[in-house]
Amino acid sequence: MSTLLLGTVSPARRLRNRLATASIWLSVLVAAIPLAFVVTYLVRRGAGIVDWKFLTGDIPISSRLRGPGMGPAVLGTLLTTGAATAMAVPLGVLAAVYLNEYGKRGRLAGVIRFLSDVMAGVPSVVMGLFIYTVWVLRFGQTGFAGALALGCLMLPIVIRSAETALQLVPNELREASAALGARPSRTILTVVLPAALAGVVSGALLAVARAAGETAPLLFTIGTVTESNRHLFDGTNTSLSAQIFINARQPFEGAIDRAWGAALTLIVLVFVLTAVARLVARRFTVR
Repeated sequence: MSTLLLGTVSPARRLRNRLATASIWLSVLVAAIPLAFVVTYLVRRGAGIVDWKFLTGDIPISSRLRGPGMGPAVLGTLLTTGAATAMAVPLGVLAAVYLNEYGKRGRLAGVIRFLSDVMAGVPSVVMGLFIYTVWVLRFGQTGFAGALALGCLMLPIVIRSAETALQLVPNELREASAALGARPSRTILTVVLPAALAGVVSGALLAVARAAGETAPLLFTIGTVTESNRHLFDGTNTSLSAQIFINARQPFEGAIDRAWGAALTLIVLVFVLTAVARLVARRFTVR
């Protein structure tokens, strides 16, 4: 059958198909070459620096000193990103549920979508200045202030990705649940959200990966430290992205080495989150 179908296709269409396929693969190759170069160079510069002592040791007080570590930055990144996720993901999923299941094309839903699109386009440095104005000037620099800034950046991504995932759930599932006597809230909790779980989780983890690499908002909100601070609401903190920015500006070899090591650590962290997102999406996708 396939041979018969191929035989009916004109040579001109087969040529256009081959040209389109070749152009697609060429585009992928062109996009992959710079990425491969950056990753290879980063691994070559940072692989000899990153070890257990680097990941757990304190940051040297003086930038002139050589050696590890980035323990406070690793802890600060996990702390602020985790707090931002705890705030942005539930709120974003609830907003997406309202937009798709209740608000639909209503006026309030339109306003929420518009504000979400505006927030998605706001530069991260502006978001950091906003949190600095409304929070840091009153309560000081803390890990929680950084989490607020990252949460504001994550929220529109979670809303749009979760809403898209909910839109892909067939209406027949909702109608079948309603026919069995289930209330709309129970239908959403037991039918709609489980069916859309792959897209919701994937979008949330991609938002987390983006937040983990942000630098500008944290420069105004969390400050910097040389020792680990496990308290989210008390005292200044630091992050891998902030330490990359600070150390890369120094002329000392030890600081530059720490910047390369922190960059590699951050890339690995983002790669792990992206891989987890792919695995979760594949695991929960209904085939």
